[in-house]
Amino acid sequence: MQNNNNSTNGSVVVPGAKQALNQMKMEIASELGMSDYQGMDKGNLPSRANGYVGGYMTKRLVEMAEQQMAGK
Repeated sequence: MQNNNNSTNGSVVVPGAKQALNQMKMEIASELGMSDYQGMDKGNLPSRANGYVGGYMTKRLVEMAEQQMAGK
């Protein structure tokens, strides 16, 4: 059984969203003290450091969705 749902296979559903998500990733990494995150070799970073970036991205995206759903 093949799943053709774009939201589960890693592709971006909204055009232009990939650039915005990458920008958010760089901003969050900078806030966490990783000033050159884009140029870093992610394979040499501890998984905890990469996990912090992804976790904070998720937290911020959930906050944004909650605000939008609340009509703010």
